[in-house]
Amino acid sequence: MRRILIMGAAGRDFHNFNVVYRSDPSVRVVAFTATQIPGIAGRTYPASLAGEFYPDGIPIYAEDELERLLQELRVDEVVFAYSDVTHEWVMHKASQALAAGADFRLLGPRLTAIKCRRPVVAVCGTRTGVGKSLITREVARLFKLRGLRVAVVRHPMPYGDLATQAVQKFASLTDLDIQQCTLEEREEYAPHIESGTMVFAGVDYARILDQAEQSADVILWDGGNNDLPFYRPDLHITVADPHRVGDETLYHPGEANLRAAQVVIVSKVDSAPTEKIERLRQTIVSLNPRAAILQAALQIQIANAPDLAGQSVVVVDDGPTLTHGGRPFGAGYLAATQNGCLVMDPRPYLTGSFVPLFQAHPHLGPVLPAMGYSDTQRMELETIINSIPAQAVLVGTPIDLGQILSLRLPSYRVEYRFEQTAGPPLSQFLESLR
Repeated sequence: MRRILIMGAAGRDFHNFNVVYRSDPSVRVVAFTATQIPGIAGRTYPASLAGEFYPDGIPIYAEDELERLLQELRVDEVVFAYSDVTHEWVMHKASQALAAGADFRLLGPRLTAIKCRRPVVAVCGTRTGVGKSLITREVARLFKLRGLRVAVVRHPMPYGDLATQAVQKFASLTDLDIQQCTLEEREEYAPHIESGTMVFAGVDYARILDQAEQSADVILWDGGNNDLPFYRPDLHITVADPHRVGDETLYHPGEANLRAAQVVIVSKVDSAPTEKIERLRQTIVSLNPRAAILQAALQIQIANAPDLAGQSVVVVDDGPTLTHGGRPFGAGYLAATQNGCLVMDPRPYLTGSFVPLFQAHPHLGPVLPAMGYSDTQRMELETIINSIPAQAVLVGTPIDLGQILSLRLPSYRVEYRFEQTAGPPLSQFLESLR
């Protein structure tokens, strides 16, 4: 009986277990490890989800315990199951496994992508923060214009009680409160809900699919990080960012998404240098010559804001884009500079978990990542913002933090608007799916 350890970040690791290992009597998954997301280690994958071979569930350890676990748990095989890390990083982890005598494995879509009864459009990326969710919303809009019912299935974000989060359905913003969603979950789910699209997420994606297929004519897979889709797509769209040209071949599994796509959308062409856009297009053609290449502007606008020129502002941008996404800033900072604002550096005012966060990510610019994986971290974010002597807050996250945090300053939401600028119309690729 092979003893397996799955390395993850509370997402693909659980999915790979559910669809490949849970019912296999010839293996035992002896542990998960967790990284990237604060507070997700030290839990147990519950027996109610783990199945008959795991009556006590499966322990989840911090990834920095890997070398000890390989020896003490007598691990035969390590399965790597998280995303938005360099190819070099993956091979360092492989070297740790090999040095301990274990095999090292990556599971591919043939084993892990579930076949659906409804048409599936997957929107994935080469990195975190390329604009996937905005493009998913555009795809949903185009389907709705044809009178089709749409369900978005979001890449997992189960940061609370795993048993109660096995299958989640969000039909209204009230559901976000009922299910005690973190800031990160709200950022991904709320924009879809506000546009009238039902969202599904959770842990057990076979059960989630059963519910989504009953509610919709077409399924949209809204990918997380740069991970591969959990469902077998009829149309695979990959979004690439010219601001990070070169990353499309350096990060796992973003390169696989680029190679697998039928449509590649080069986003943010309105703010990226022309030479970088062209370099990215050349890479796409060399790796995936069969893919259609589209280009899109993600135009930035500040909703309902007065003239902010010359005013001092606190900028809060999307957390994952700034942290493991590697960007020093996001939409909020771009909006601030375009509108002539003075951006206040938050670093002298950091407190709590934000101090080690900035130490771990020295690339961060003069902006705050919207981190709120717990009530405590959300309060820390609120405290930092309120401590900075500024005149306004620019919120570059997908949700209006001013409606969630108690801020002493007026806050203004920075939004992206999708506009295709080159290539065949996106709608053309959706016409055969019904």
